[in-house]
Amino acid sequence: MPRPGPAPLPNEFGSFPSPRAAEEFDLLVERCRAYAPLLRPGQFFSHTTAARLWKAPMPGEFTLDEPLHVSVFAPGRAPRSRGIVGHRAPAGIPVVDRFGLPTSDPAATWLSLGTTAATRLGHDDLVAVADHLVLDPVRFDPHDPRPYASIAQLGDRLLDFSGPGSRAAASAILDVREHVESRQETRLRLVLVRAGLPEPELGVDIYDDLGRWLGRADQLFREWKVISEYDGEQHRTSSAQYDRDQIRLDDFRQAGYTTVQTRKRQLYPRPEVAVARVARTLWAAGCPG
Repeated sequence: MPRPGPAPLPNEFGSFPSPRAAEEFDLLVERCRAYAPLLRPGQFFSHTTAARLWKAPMPGEFTLDEPLHVSVFAPGRAPRSRGIVGHRAPAGIPVVDRFGLPTSDPAATWLSLGTTAATRLGHDDLVAVADHLVLDPVRFDPHDPRPYASIAQLGDRLLDFSGPGSRAAASAILDVREHVESRQETRLRLVLVRAGLPEPELGVDIYDDLGRWLGRADQLFREWKVISEYDGEQHRTSSAQYDRDQIRLDDFRQAGYTTVQTRKRQLYPRPEVAVARVARTLWAAGCPG
């Protein structure tokens, strides 16, 4: 059986990829809990706030300056107060308990992210949030079981969704995939495919000729034995993680795979740099240009 990688950092709200992410989530929950006693019947956390409560990879970090988004079922009046952005929600949106906070469910939350100017996400970020919601991690987290939703569930809810944001969601769901572990992996995959490269397999277990498990590849072009990965530069915060990654990549190389690592500066703001590096490697391995 494949060996899972190092465990993400856990706290009372489940696992997080970094101490910073855990601290940010603690701050969010503390703020929501402080406002929760003011919620009236039919009110719940929604839009960007709900997305963050579902740990979705949003474009920016949560700060105390960010308003909380609160919805109320029609015909109720949307709340208006300092630090709160109110919305009126159609009847029927499922509301669930998320760490003691009434929150729109994952599908409703995702659909809401393209509905207003204040919360509207671009295509790639809508895909990244959905990729996050449907991810079934290698490690089970008893404090926060996943996946939060399936692609089929998102699609079913989309069928009944109309109005602002429906076209954006309908376009985004075509690009949603399982086994994507970060916003940067989503972004890298999308820019490669848009450039005309073959779509890679995602989250693939790699074995050597003796059947020994070597690790998981973020993105695999199987026919040409090329692996594409986003390098989050974990060595800056964890030398142990860096060492594990280097051993894994060396094992891939010895098994005949070529790995292309893409770093932040090669993906933002000029993704053509990342595309060119992966494309050259594929062409060298025999992929048609």
